Amino acid sequence: MALSKQDDTANVVLPGEEPKDGLPCLTPPVQSKTSTGRTLNEKEMEKLTGDQTLVSDFKQMKLEKEAQKNWDLFYKRNTTNFFKDRHWTTREFEELKVCLEFEAQKLVLLEAGCGVGNCIFPLLEEDLNIFVYACDFSPRAVEFVKQHSLYCAERCSAFQCDLTKDDLRGNIPVGCVDVATLIFVLSAIHPDKMQQALDNIYRVLKPGGIILFRDYGLYDHAMMRFKAGNKLGENFYVRQDGTRSYFFTKELLADLFRGAGFEMLTNDYVLRETVNKKEGLCVPRVFLQSKFRRPDQLQGS
Repeated sequence: MALSKQDDTANVVLPGEEPKDGLPCLTPPVQSKTSTGRTLNEKEMEKLTGDQTLVSDFKQMKLEKEAQKNWDLFYKRNTTNFFKDRHWTTREFEELKVCLEFEAQKLVLLEAGCGVGNCIFPLLEEDLNIFVYACDFSPRAVEFVKQHSLYCAERCSAFQCDLTKDDLRGNIPVGCVDVATLIFVLSAIHPDKMQQALDNIYRVLKPGGIILFRDYGLYDHAMMRFKAGNKLGENFYVRQDGTRSYFFTKELLADLFRGAGFEMLTNDYVLRETVNKKEGLCVPRVFLQSKFRRPDQLQGS
């Protein structure tokens, strides 16, 4: 799966995250990492507590059934023009720089939820000594990846995949992946199926392999902008285009990864606050940025 869409949630283009719709690009934000999340003010708390009506079971089942179609329609509308390339990944995750330091060391990377390649192609452009497996829920997104000028079979293998049910071992040798990325991906999966996606990735990671994670945190500005009638469950919402987004606590995220057999290395909230004085706009963003490791010893398949 990929990331967020154009909808009624907050959309501000900030370094290191997805572009959001409806709001202007602001001055660079101040970023901090913390073990505690964002605290809501009284007005925000009233808004959340007052929005308890859930989307009907019928509509929720329809959204789940049509999830792939909704992502494909998104890429049909926006092609490769919506998301900014992620040139920040090597800054935030030093594991992606190891092949720059050691020429003989080839890194095997899995980008789970590659979209149109906004993460992998900046890495390939830096001439890193890597081979990338890239998969996405949307067949249309995968085709865009394959049409990119930097795509070649010697350095990249892209394929369509539903992480919650399609066994990655059909396209990736068991235990060959050094690093997997889950960047604004797990939030798009129904909470009941997140564990299955992590189990799937676990099987293709080497013992000692790492998952690099970045996604929406609880009380992110995008969450606070959802209107009544969009709530699917606790911290889980649907956008106007039918795509969905979950907003994580660090505790829930840690439990998910532990349940799949991973060891936690880091698990922090990233808080950003960008102010546009001219527009009188303050945008508080909350992300989770984490690293989890498959233990050295094999723990089943």
